[in-house]
Amino acid sequence: MKTSNLILIFSLFILSCNQNQENKPLNESKNELKFEYDSVLAKKIGADDYGMKKYVMAFLKSGPNRSQDSITRVQLQRAHLDNIKKLAENGKLVLAGPFFGNDSIRGIYIFNVSSIKEAKQLTNTDPAIKAGSLVMDLKEWYGSAALVLLNNEHKKIAKKQI
Repeated sequence: MKTSNLILIFSLFILSCNQNQENKPLNESKNELKFEYDSVLAKKIGADDYGMKKYVMAFLKSGPNRSQDSITRVQLQRAHLDNIKKLAENGKLVLAGPFFGNDSIRGIYIFNVSSIKEAKQLTNTDPAIKAGSLVMDLKEWYGSAALVLLNNEHKKIAKKQI
């Protein structure tokens, strides 16, 4: 009887230890993850010693010419989205998206370029900029070099194309 009680207690102890292992909070598990520096990847994506690089961020703002009729607005938006896609496919745009609401700041771009001059040239390819529907405020920005991997990863999770 004592032996069977000891086995039962020991078994319960082992089970409770295993349950605690499996039910660890996510943040505790992350602290235990070990990553190794990948010098080949870092070089490929242009990372510095901190895994960062320079980009140019664009704040898209409402432009002076927003009085198009509804058909022109839809056509302009389609052309704007097509330009975003082209810039992303060419590796020049790593992130783009609108803000919610009707504020004057409509969205952002993060260009994979190192100068405002080059970002300005890319900005001028946007039909919404050409039409005066949008204007852009460009700022140099220092962020994770891993952002250049975002577009390929996004393709894996998007059921629909824009």
